[in-house]
Amino acid sequence: MVLCGHWDVRPNPVGEDVAKLVVWHEGDRFRVLVVAFWIPILLLAIEVNAVLRQLVAFTGKYRPVGTDYLHGTMTFAAHGNRDVPGRVERPSRGARLKGIEPYPVPMSDSGGPLSIDRPNVDHPLRVDAPFEPAGDQPEAIEQLVAGYEQQGYDKQTLLGVTGSGKTNTVSWTIEELQQPTLVIAHNKTLAAQLYEEFRNLFPDNAVEYFVSYYDYYQPEAYVEQTDTYIDKDASINDEIDRLRHSATRSLLTRDDVIVVASVSAIYGLGDPRNYVDMSLRIEEGERIDRDELLGKLVDLNYERNDVDFTQGTFRVRGDTVEIYPMYGRYAVRCELWGDEVDSLRKVDPLEGKVVSEEPAVLLHPAEHYSQPEERLEEAIAEIEQRLEERIAYFERQGDLVAAQRIEERTTFDLEMMREAGYCSGIENYAVHLSDREEGEAPYTLLDYFPDDFLTVVDESHQTIPQIKGQFAGDKSRKESLVANGFRLPTAFDNRPLTFEEFEEKTDRTLYVSATPSDYEREHSGQIVEQIVRPTHLVDPEIEVADASGQVDDLLDRIANMPDEERVLVTTLTKRMAEDLTEFLEEAGVDVAYMHDETDTLERHELIRSLRLGEIQVLVGINLLREGLDIPEVSLVAILDADQEGFLRSETTLVQTMGRAARNVNGNVVLYADEPSSAMTAAIEETQRRRRIQREYNEEHGFEPTTIEKEIGKSSLPGSKTDTSEVAGDGVADADEAARQIDHLEERMQAAANNLEFELAADIRDRIHELRREFDLAGGDDEGVPAPREGF
Repeated sequence: MVLCGHWDVRPNPVGEDVAKLVVWHEGDRFRVLVVAFWIPILLLAIEVNAVLRQLVAFTGKYRPVGTDYLHGTMTFAAHGNRDVPGRVERPSRGARLKGIEPYPVPMSDSGGPLSIDRPNVDHPLRVDAPFEPAGDQPEAIEQLVAGYEQQGYDKQTLLGVTGSGKTNTVSWTIEELQQPTLVIAHNKTLAAQLYEEFRNLFPDNAVEYFVSYYDYYQPEAYVEQTDTYIDKDASINDEIDRLRHSATRSLLTRDDVIVVASVSAIYGLGDPRNYVDMSLRIEEGERIDRDELLGKLVDLNYERNDVDFTQGTFRVRGDTVEIYPMYGRYAVRCELWGDEVDSLRKVDPLEGKVVSEEPAVLLHPAEHYSQPEERLEEAIAEIEQRLEERIAYFERQGDLVAAQRIEERTTFDLEMMREAGYCSGIENYAVHLSDREEGEAPYTLLDYFPDDFLTVVDESHQTIPQIKGQFAGDKSRKESLVANGFRLPTAFDNRPLTFEEFEEKTDRTLYVSATPSDYEREHSGQIVEQIVRPTHLVDPEIEVADASGQVDDLLDRIANMPDEERVLVTTLTKRMAEDLTEFLEEAGVDVAYMHDETDTLERHELIRSLRLGEIQVLVGINLLREGLDIPEVSLVAILDADQEGFLRSETTLVQTMGRAARNVNGNVVLYADEPSSAMTAAIEETQRRRRIQREYNEEHGFEPTTIEKEIGKSSLPGSKTDTSEVAGDGVADADEAARQIDHLEERMQAAANNLEFELAADIRDRIHELRREFDLAGGDDEGVPAPREGF
């Protein structure tokens, strides 16, 4: 151990020393001990960070790898061989927030997605994969990292063909950059798949899941033409709510965080400063009266419930207070001896077993919109003033109905906020509850990230347009509510970000797509191609056939298919898909039809049957849904390929043709009379990729082989849950129906445990159908179950 030196910290040039940084060296890393004398904690954090910034800049080959606030030390390690030399770490907003709590040692859970973060056990972002980068991956990783670190690009695009391992490439890039990362997907299902993949790739880091917590959501609306008011109706999934809290907590207490989110990330969330400032730290030996502790928990929006002990509640038994945080699998048992905290234990609420002893715990609010009492009083005063102005406005307009409506509705909300500190629809008053002005961007998940973080936009050709469209849709719905006295005009400030605000709040951005749109191409500093697959498979051969007689030609091709290979057929209309399916059935072909009303469970059964050979051909309109990358598929037939439109655009054609890229005999047939411009462009792009892949294989002596994938393993939502015997067909009587319901309930719980909520909802619907058909009791619960404690 070698002492390197020390730095004195003072709040101003003439002030007294308030802290000292002592630095010593141990092997390939050095540690910083912070010795504080006196100073407000926030000011100390700012001063210490200023010195650390100089320190790291001076020793640019080091990067922070851990912070132990309990003992006041920070650890820095040398960059690995693949790190860019001379990189300077900048203290982030998240780091300053962490400085507010001087000794936060929150409880920790081991394993599972709800594993609680601990600031003193930050790990470098590290990929744990069973294989090394292959194919085009090493070059793509190097180009992306150099683009950010050396060439200074803010935006880049990873153009990766289907099956090229884009997620792994992104993971290795994150490992190189060592930045907190937001991954945005365009739907919950894809987000859940990415979440599972990143959890497996980063087992030592905080991988979080942030999507809308509604299983069902009917937004508040008013239809002026029919004078119909539609009240807000929603079913909240408690487990996703916990995962959302886990995500925000991790972002505010550690640096090695990856959050996988849907576009819910751009919707309004509480002010992160309130979330931090209101946090409650409890230490062993601390003097606090029991009633004072209970009052602070209520201020954090925790509810007392001595019977139903669930997340977001606490219970009291004499001098023992048990608190169940919103974000953990374990509860905290706080035992008091008079007005002193005698012990803090982490306990399993199901079994009652003590998991560990804790020197201190840090509790964050149970609601993202929790408010300090003084701020709440100011907000109520502001809302009352705006209410008076709005009533006067409607009275001047002669609209007495709207005046009475806005007065009654807003007064009720104000009373709830006074009594409970919260009300239904409190997000509509978010501008009053924060320090921002009307029209300013709302606080969202992005504000919980530090200043410098990486944003990964997955399937960007679909996600970017979705982000762009959120603001306009939300505004049009609220205009009629505000104009007719259902909401105050400040409800407009409870909104998603505009696309311009989204771009302003994000720093480094990586667009990931097999078919980037014009936006990504125009705004990216560089487009990094990942054409060669690690499996060395090449893109399929393409053949253009005459559209006249396309059905007969298709039937001949199906008849000549080997037994172990399968066919996907895509049509333009639902009617044509139904007629084609009926025609093929009459011709003796084992065929099934996947349409837009096919639920998750049925889709899983169809894919499994296709892979097992129970059916040979699958017909559909849009075959770009998740889970259809099937290695047995060697023929993709696209009927009426020359009819330009969304389903026959260049992007859709390239994506659809990629469905045959997992089989060494992959072949695509495009039926057309006159090739369209979209067809020509898609064919040229696929042939270009195929040429690059074949040249690479020939140069390196690789022989492509079909992907081997167990039939039990699928990327389809629901693939982790055993769905055997869940169809519910052929039930003869009530007794058999009751047994089937018991079986289905087990499968529903298993799906919920696997985060497959869409599948769980489908099984729940089957249960309700059986109960209604046989008039069985027990159908009151309309929700999808939350995962059990072992989750």
